[in-house]
Amino acid sequence: MTSISHTAVLGAGVIGASWTALFLASGRSVAVYDPDEGAEARVKAYVEQAWPAMSALGLTERGNPDRVTFCKTAREAAAGAGFIQENVPERLPVKHALFAEIESVLAPDAVIASSASGLTLGQMQAGWQNPGRFVLGHPFNPPHLIPLVEVMGNSRTDADAVETAEAFYAGLGKVTIRINKEVPGHVANRLQAAVWREAIHLVESGVASVGDVDTAMSAGPGLRWAAMGPTTLFGLGAGPGGLASFCDHFAGTFNGWWDDLGTPQLTAETAQRLSDGLAEATQGAPVSELSARRDAMIVAIQQALRAVEDSR
Repeated sequence: MTSISHTAVLGAGVIGASWTALFLASGRSVAVYDPDEGAEARVKAYVEQAWPAMSALGLTERGNPDRVTFCKTAREAAAGAGFIQENVPERLPVKHALFAEIESVLAPDAVIASSASGLTLGQMQAGWQNPGRFVLGHPFNPPHLIPLVEVMGNSRTDADAVETAEAFYAGLGKVTIRINKEVPGHVANRLQAAVWREAIHLVESGVASVGDVDTAMSAGPGLRWAAMGPTTLFGLGAGPGGLASFCDHFAGTFNGWWDDLGTPQLTAETAQRLSDGLAEATQGAPVSELSARRDAMIVAIQQALRAVEDSR
């Protein structure tokens, strides 16, 4: 949506800073609000660090990292913005207070999207007198690199708000999916929660170490899932017979595996065991080093996937 030239980011933690970087890379100006005194320095540092990776993906051709302003209130940041990404802490009173503060200054056609992962659209709508321009716009971390955004509206959402949000995100290079029914965690978080639950179960059961379970994912299914989703891939697994043949052949196998999956809980003891196992697997590498390595790999994977698509 090239007509949206000015945006706002409310809440500038890791997610908000990442959104800020991406909005700036797209050539838009960004007004940022975060009550933390160190937010301005932190966001500027994040944008500087993120810019090379976004450039490698071709996202910064129209961008200017200096087109950012920092506001003292959410109301000031939201005024005049055509698209607003909200990322404040996932506590309903905090979100509702923010919505009440900004609602009267919003442009009539502005869209407000929430990055919330644990709250539902219906829960958040209670903070609005008129929630018609408010949608769910849940990214996958880090938003400036991972394409996915989960978008949702409902019967209280204006007919064009979801489509406007989807078009805006597409203009940023994002890939959107439409959420049709409210469930905790939406879609992608539930998928990764299911995988992590079994990963923890395998560690707790002594089947494999934290490092080896992670390697099993990154060197195995993770590589395939970066290209296609699990149902598509299993449909390819039976050759010409397709998914119906795969299900017919492996129904008993999968039903047996599903019956044997674990149901661990993230107790303090489990968390410590995972933390110790991760430290061993990464040889104590600092978060900054691991994050840089992750970002470089994400960029390389996307470049490779784009090259394949471009060659078709």
